[in-house]
Amino acid sequence: MAFMQKEKKTVFYISWLLLLSGCTSVLVSGAGGGVAYTLTNVAHKTIVSPINQVEFANRLALMKMRINYVERAETADGIEIVAETDELNIYIDLEEITPKTTKMTVDARKNIVLKDKATADAIIKETEAMIAKK
Repeated sequence: MAFMQKEKKTVFYISWLLLLSGCTSVLVSGAGGGVAYTLTNVAHKTIVSPINQVEFANRLALMKMRINYVERAETADGIEIVAETDELNIYIDLEEITPKTTKMTVDARKNIVLKDKATADAIIKETEAMIAKK
């Protein structure tokens, strides 16, 4: 009987470790205007625009927000953008879902542990605003 309780505790602790390490992908949606977050505070949004338009709008949004554009790289799935502020390293992934639909993922990091969900959300919303202005 004691062995069963010990086994249950072990499973419980391993589950919590996986959850806290970000290995599980649980989405949380709230009052973020349709922006979804994982438990690791990475923002995701699917935008109904081609990837090249989303990339251009994102570049304008970063300029407007005075976020420094560092580099851009093409990947098998789309485009990776690196940007920064004095306090944040920002990683933006653009993935082409269809020729007219792009998934945008923004990870704004203060350090290895702390992330800035509000800035990630603002980057996505400002990118959408730039697309709407065209």
